[in-house]
Amino acid sequence: MKIIKSTFKAILLTSLLSLSIPGIAQAVNVNTASAEALADSLNGVGIKKATAIIEWRSEHGNFASLDDLDQVKGIGPKTLARNKDDIEF
Repeated sequence: MKIIKSTFKAILLTSLLSLSIPGIAQAVNVNTASAEALADSLNGVGIKKATAIIEWRSEHGNFASLDDLDQVKGIGPKTLARNKDDIEF
């Protein structure tokens, strides 16, 4: 019975940790995400910077790397460093 309770607790904890929690950044595809999704998912990126990402993408095509994102006004090395694990292409 102790093993079952321990296993249940472990499964419950894992499930809770995998839920979407507001304020916690989640990976986002910068080539397909809306401005709202970018602003919600990236640390230090509000709607203004997210809109700049969308505009750059519209003018130049999809992002291939973090170097491409560095070309967006308002997105610099610090923002990229904070979010590199949460950005997908």
